[in-house]
Amino acid sequence: MACALSEWLWQHEFWLPPGITWEDMQETEDIHYPQPRHLLLSIPFALILVVIRWAFERAIALPLSSKLGVRDKRRPKTQPNPMLEEFYCTRCKTPEEHELISLAKRCDLPVRNVERWFRRRRNTDRPSLSKKFCEACWRFMFYIISFSTGLAILYDKPWLWDHRECWTGYPQQPLQPSLFWYYLLELSFYWSLVFTLPFDVKRKDFKEQIVHHAATIFLISFSYCANYIRIGSLVMVIHDASDCFLEPTKIFNYMKWKKTCDSLFMIFSAVFLISRLVIFPYTVLYNTYYYSMEIFQPFSGYYFVNALLTILQLLHVFWSYLIIRMVYKFILQGTMEKDMRSDTEESDKDEESENIKEKEKNGITCFSNVTSNNYIQGNNSEPLNSRTRLTNGHVKER
Repeated sequence: MACALSEWLWQHEFWLPPGITWEDMQETEDIHYPQPRHLLLSIPFALILVVIRWAFERAIALPLSSKLGVRDKRRPKTQPNPMLEEFYCTRCKTPEEHELISLAKRCDLPVRNVERWFRRRRNTDRPSLSKKFCEACWRFMFYIISFSTGLAILYDKPWLWDHRECWTGYPQQPLQPSLFWYYLLELSFYWSLVFTLPFDVKRKDFKEQIVHHAATIFLISFSYCANYIRIGSLVMVIHDASDCFLEPTKIFNYMKWKKTCDSLFMIFSAVFLISRLVIFPYTVLYNTYYYSMEIFQPFSGYYFVNALLTILQLLHVFWSYLIIRMVYKFILQGTMEKDMRSDTEESDKDEESENIKEKEKNGITCFSNVTSNNYIQGNNSEPLNSRTRLTNGHVKER
C-alpha cells in the first residue's frame, strides 16, 4: 500500500513539465539536483533551532529584558475553585451572563466574584511581557541572519535582477550548495515555529498564522522537490525584508520607547506594503504565472505552486488591511494603538468603573455625595448647616 502510494505521489507528471521525467534529473559527480530526501534534514535541524532558541531566550534575551526595564505586571492569583476551574477548562473561558449566574448559584458566590475569578484566570493564561520580549528578540535575530544570508547569496545571481532567468534551463538547473543551505535554514525555522506553536504567544490572528506556516512549509518543500529554487529564494528574501523591522518594533514597544516604536512601525508598514503588495505580486506571482509559460506548458505542479502563492498573497492582503488601519489611526491620533492582533490583559479596574457607572445610574453616587457633605446647595444659595442663626442672634437647632 505504501509503495503504491509513493509511486503514485512521485509521478513525474505531477512535479515536472511535460516531456521531462525523473531520469532526466539524474545526478552526476559534477551536477547535483534537489532530492526530496534532503528535506528530511529539516526536522533534526528544526529541533536544533528549538534548543538554540531555548538557550538564547534564557541566557541572553531574558537578562536583557530586565536590564532594559521590561517588567511583568503583578497579576492577582485566583482562589482555588474546582467547579469554576472545570468549567474554564472544559466549557469556555468567557462565560455568558446566564452561565455566570448559574455558576454563582452553584458555588454560593456573588456573580461579581465569579466574573472576577474568570477575568483573573484568563490573565494567568496570557503570556507575560518578558515572554513576548524574548520571543521577539529570537525572531529578530533569526530574520536579520536569514535576510542578510539571502541577500549575500542572491546578490550576484542573474535571476535577482532579470526574473526571466528563473526559468532558463528549467527544470535542469543544478543545485548550488549555498542555495541548499539557505533553503534548509528557512525550512527548519518554520518547522521549529510549528513545534513551538502551542507555547508561543497566541494572538488574534492565530488561525491565519497556522495557515501561513502550513502554506510556507508546503511551498518551500514543493519548490525544492520541483526545483523551483530560484523563484523560492526570491519569495523567502522578500518575506524576510519586512520581518526585520516588525520584531524590533515589538521590542521597543515592550520597552515603552514610544517614539522609537512609532518610527519603526511606520518604516515597517512602508516596507511591508511595498514588498508584499507591489514587489511580491510582480516579482513572484506574475513571474510564475506568465514568464514560466514561455518555457513550458502548464502542468500539475504549475497550478499547485501558483495556488500556494495565491494563498500567501491573500494573507498579505489581510495583514495589510490591519496595518493600514493602524497607520490611519496613527495619523489621526498621533500615536500608535496597540497591536490589534494582541490579546489585551483585563484589569480589575474595569469592574470598578462598571460599578461606578451602575451606581450613578441608580442614583446611589449622587445620594452618597449629598449625605456625606450634609448640605444641599442651590445655584446661588448658602450651604444649610445643622444649626441656623436667627435674626435676634439666638441659635435654633434643626
